[in-house]
Amino acid sequence: MTPIASTGSQIGGYIETLATVYTIVMLAYILSSLYFSFGGRVPYSRTSSAVLGFLRDVCEPVLGFFRRFIPALGPLDLSPIVAIFVIQFVARIIANAIS
Repeated sequence: MTPIASTGSQIGGYIETLATVYTIVMLAYILSSLYFSFGGRVPYSRTSSAVLGFLRDVCEPVLGFFRRFIPALGPLDLSPIVAIFVIQFVARIIANAIS
């Protein structure tokens, strides 16, 4: 039987790891959409469409939430940067509160 303190720190570590993985997925979505927008995509490629579709389905709900509050500055979209900072900040607060 594990003590409660170590269980809390394990849950806190899990939350921080989950936030880090989501941040990496979000960065992969940003970079892949940028690459594909410059014509780096093979037409009718199921693989690239599947990868981009998965990343879009995972990241767009969070980015859409932040895009409602943060206006785009011309072609520059700052919502992914703010979303990453908020996700990391909230994850650390929750992890520290649990452990």
